[in-house]
Amino acid sequence: MLQKVDVNDTALNQSKFMTDEVQYNLIHLICGSGTSRCLKTVDDKLIFAQSEGHNGWLWLNHDIAEDRKDILLHELVDAIEGTGLPGVSGDPSVVERFVKIYAEKYNFHSHPHMAMESYYCPEVKKPLDVRGTMRQATRGDVAIVADFLAGFSEGAYGVTVDPASQIPASEWYIDNGGLYLWIVNEEPVSMANIAHRSPRHARINAVYTPSAFRKRGYASAVVAELCWILQFEGLVAMLYADLKNPDSNKVYQNIGFVKSGKIADIKFKAQ
Repeated sequence: MLQKVDVNDTALNQSKFMTDEVQYNLIHLICGSGTSRCLKTVDDKLIFAQSEGHNGWLWLNHDIAEDRKDILLHELVDAIEGTGLPGVSGDPSVVERFVKIYAEKYNFHSHPHMAMESYYCPEVKKPLDVRGTMRQATRGDVAIVADFLAGFSEGAYGVTVDPASQIPASEWYIDNGGLYLWIVNEEPVSMANIAHRSPRHARINAVYTPSAFRKRGYASAVVAELCWILQFEGLVAMLYADLKNPDSNKVYQNIGFVKSGKIADIKFKAQ
């Protein structure tokens, strides 16, 4: 039988989950929302967390017997029937098992959407001789941040959007207080965002540098500065990087980020 789980549940602080915590950091965020569907088994061997309209994140204790894994996954598949699951994210081996059971039972096709590497930064290595300084974004930066978000959408997801359509998102990022800009000659040339703080980590996202300013170390510099801020708070910076972008993966590794496990992002479509 599955039980509800929230952000304060002991399941999220058990040693087995904490071993995979960087890889599954988003589960903390999802479980902190009152509108999310978050479930666990009574023995804390499985955790499932889904924000409405988004992929479910699935964690499974690696140490349990293989036949027991399938039993728990069948139990989960039965429990989430009719909840509108667009896809699932998690360790590739876990996701593969779940997809096979779920897609067959509910007559869905599945297809890979994205493959990511999770990273954490135990010790930041600030790049040397990078021009500029970092500052927090303000409402006066709304237009440039909207331009950056449009560029990020095209570069990260292949989706072209009008920068004007990104004004609300720009305001949201700025008002949340986690967005920072790297400034050279009073001009913003790169950005990065502290998206969410969990008990032991903080997730960085929205790392973007316009093409005209790339290969100068600006993204490395702004991310390294955020890692330093988080380290001062007693948190370890983490992030997810698209494996299709070797340049960004190299940037993160060069400033001290360490691989912590791959994430498979799978989407479902009715047959």
